[in-house]
Amino acid sequence: MRLHHLELTGFGPFVGTEKVDFDALGAEGLFLLHGDTGAGKTTLLDAVAFALFGAVPGARAEAKRLRCDYADPDTHTEVTLELTVQHHRLRITRSPEYERPKRRGDGTTKQQAKASLTWVSAPPSGHRPEGVARIDEVARVVERLLGMTKEQFFQVVLLPQGEFAKFLRSSTEEREKLLEKLFGTEHFERVEQWFRDQRRDLGRERDERRSGSNLLLARFTQAAGIDTPEQPDLPWLEAILADAEQTAGKAADAAAATAKRRDRADEALLDGRDLQGRVKRVHRAVNGLAELAHQSVERVAWREELAAAERAVPVVAAAAQLMTLERRADDADARVEAQAVLVAERGFADADAALPTLREAVGKLREEAGGLAKLVEEAEHQRADKRRLGVLVEREEAIRADVTRIEHRLKTYPDQLVKARDALTAATTARAELVGLRARRTEVNAALGNQKALPPARKAVVGAEDAARAAIDAHQAARDEVQRLRQLRLDGMAAELAAGLTDDAPCPVCGGHEHPHPASTPTGAATAADEQKAQAAEVQAMRVREQAGIGLTRARAAVDTLLQQLTPWEGQDLAAAYAEADKAFVAANDLASRHPSLERALRNVERDHEALRGEHAKLDVEAGKVASEAAELKSAIDRRQSIVDEARAGHASVAERRQHVLTTVAAIDALIESHAVALTAHDRVREQRDALSDQVSTAGFQDLAEALAAARTDPIIDKLRQRIVDATEAEQQHRATLADPDLFGIEADLDIDLAPLMETATVARREAENAYAEKQSTSSRLDQLAALGTTLRKAWAELEPLEAEFAELDALTDVVNGRGQNSTKMSLRSYVLAARLEEVAVAASQRLRKMTQGRYSFEHSDQAGARGTRGGLGLDVLDDYSGVTRPAKTLSGGESFLASLALALGLADVVAAESGGGALLDTLFVDEGFGTLDAGTLDEVMGILDELRDGGRVVGIVSHVDELRQRVPTRLRVRKGRTGSTLELSV
Repeated sequence: MRLHHLELTGFGPFVGTEKVDFDALGAEGLFLLHGDTGAGKTTLLDAVAFALFGAVPGARAEAKRLRCDYADPDTHTEVTLELTVQHHRLRITRSPEYERPKRRGDGTTKQQAKASLTWVSAPPSGHRPEGVARIDEVARVVERLLGMTKEQFFQVVLLPQGEFAKFLRSSTEEREKLLEKLFGTEHFERVEQWFRDQRRDLGRERDERRSGSNLLLARFTQAAGIDTPEQPDLPWLEAILADAEQTAGKAADAAAATAKRRDRADEALLDGRDLQGRVKRVHRAVNGLAELAHQSVERVAWREELAAAERAVPVVAAAAQLMTLERRADDADARVEAQAVLVAERGFADADAALPTLREAVGKLREEAGGLAKLVEEAEHQRADKRRLGVLVEREEAIRADVTRIEHRLKTYPDQLVKARDALTAATTARAELVGLRARRTEVNAALGNQKALPPARKAVVGAEDAARAAIDAHQAARDEVQRLRQLRLDGMAAELAAGLTDDAPCPVCGGHEHPHPASTPTGAATAADEQKAQAAEVQAMRVREQAGIGLTRARAAVDTLLQQLTPWEGQDLAAAYAEADKAFVAANDLASRHPSLERALRNVERDHEALRGEHAKLDVEAGKVASEAAELKSAIDRRQSIVDEARAGHASVAERRQHVLTTVAAIDALIESHAVALTAHDRVREQRDALSDQVSTAGFQDLAEALAAARTDPIIDKLRQRIVDATEAEQQHRATLADPDLFGIEADLDIDLAPLMETATVARREAENAYAEKQSTSSRLDQLAALGTTLRKAWAELEPLEAEFAELDALTDVVNGRGQNSTKMSLRSYVLAARLEEVAVAASQRLRKMTQGRYSFEHSDQAGARGTRGGLGLDVLDDYSGVTRPAKTLSGGESFLASLALALGLADVVAAESGGGALLDTLFVDEGFGTLDAGTLDEVMGILDELRDGGRVVGIVSHVDELRQRVPTRLRVRKGRTGSTLELSV
């Protein structure tokens, strides 16, 4: 992956459009991104991350504030990144979601997020040549091409040192979370979960089987009436079944014997009861016939009464109908009288007249009502026109008042237009001058900063000169000491050789085996160790001298640079110049920022002026129309008034007079109808009286009174009829009973005693029932125990292999999840992460040894933690000077930075190798941390970064350390201002 071009507008602290040419920055393979704290250095990295993934790393993603607070409301926040991935060049454009002012009205509205991806070169196979424009689809394409997730990209491309320093000191759980994001161990987590799920499912099946077998065992022991043994087995089960079978056999024999005795006793009891029943039947028949013989006279009277009542039924019905018709006739007469009173109250004098007279009067009144109908419409028109005239008069007065008000307002608009145009002209001028004023203020501010930095820089030169002189003197003294010790050693070389002589060993000088006079060691002689120690001190002093020389050169170069930059400003008061430039810029910026509102204000004034003029003309025309319409309407009202007054004829209105006539017509019609109903009712009464007289004669009665006396109610008639039927049926039944052959020879007074037979049958039945119940109980228990025993044997047989399988799976699941027999307490996922961490430690150690001159390296540990906590992710530091492994927490600030940088680079190498071809990282960013390093260590780190750019890789350093400005010639500076940040490229 190589970045080519970045363009951002209204993003973070960048108020306008800023462009970054990564091809120019990365021409040398190394560039510096620097600026003041809070200027927006990290925002450029956020812009790269946002363009690729639509998100920014770390806690900044939670704030969700990517739009610049200084941006103009009309400025659209957008980031465009052009890059090459897997030999394909593409351009990605993204906009975040943010709130912007509404274009109409007050308040804000939400600007939706957008994303698009277009191909600069030919697209990969399987991709649309026109690119994609959906946010989710852009994310999938980028992740597929890069071969890594956004979490991996944030860690291995942006190299956030603060997070890796935290990683060094973090716990096992915290390291595990980060490594899971980077190495994607979801597959192994699914394997762990698969084992847990299998164990859970198998355990659930085992528990269900075990619960089922235990339930069967409980049912078996309950059926057997015994307690459940601690260790039930098959022999125990067979013994219980054999005992139950023997008990059931004995109960069956006893039940058969008692059943025979019960049957004999029941037969004797049935014979006695049969004889007793036949005696009772004969007794009831004899007594019934005697009682019916005494009722013969009463039954004759019942038949006569029933016959008369049945003949009187139609006479009673006809009399009831006559009474009803008479009541209806009386009601009709009453309604005629009442309706006549109502007609008289309406002012009609002939209410008592005959029907022809009433019908003639109704016809005349209807003609009168028809003539008044048209006059009612005229009266309604008259009232409506009067109301309309009042409305027109009020409307004309209101229009005249609005015209006067608008004329007063129009007089104020010329002054408003002049003021709005002058203000807009001033803002336009300030807007044009703003770029020059901003540049002037920036130049003066930079010069003022250089002026303030010059005295400390000169002081640093003096200090560097003193340090260089001291280093030269110290190096010369160390060199003289080496020469002195070397001369002393040469002077005592004979004694040094003599000290190494032994008997019978040749002399290294003369070769003799005898050493009669070995030289003695002179006073103050130097040894080889003394010389080596002095040489080491001389080498160290030489390094200090070289570093002091480099520091002096840099200090002088810094002063020269400052003097060169201050040359154009000689003789000027920079503080006053900056104050003047800042004041002019602030004033112009304030006025320029008001340009859109002033422009809108001018448009609003012009629009309102034109609108008032149009409204004034419209109201003038409308006032004329209203006045003309009112005059015509008043003339029509005056012409119609005399006609309406004549039609009212003393009533409040024509409609009221017409309604009075219609009401009178309705009353007379009702009176005529009442007369007709009354006549019909009296005719019906006469007809019913004739019909009633005929009905009395037909029924055989002398008169109506005799018929009504013979009448009975329906319940009484039914009761008489039922008495006669019951007596006839009873007599027939009794005679049939006495004629039955089974009752031949039986006397009605014969006495039968059943008590002894019942007692014998009861005792025999009780014994038989008890014996049968015992038989059924033992037989049922035997069947139940046999069925349960068969099921229990099968359940035990099925449970045995399931128990063994679960025990094996349970132990394996514990091992895979870091429990049980797993001594390291490492799950499968942790084991994989530990292997990856070990690879990271190896890769990071190679870089850390170079940065620390071979002193430090990483050591990975897979031992379990204290109190059984998970192991495998331990990471310590081996100090080669002491040979002791130290916790990373004991490193100093500078050492922690080196360790974090080495760990970040090592992790980047491992993740890139894991991610495949898509993650060939040609561009890396190293963010901050260099301020904790001394000059020598900084040289080592820069050497490592030089190695990173071998093979065409581009490394960007994000730092505000001044030392790096001297070391890295290609720089991108982020300048901070009150109205936003800008970019400046130095190559």
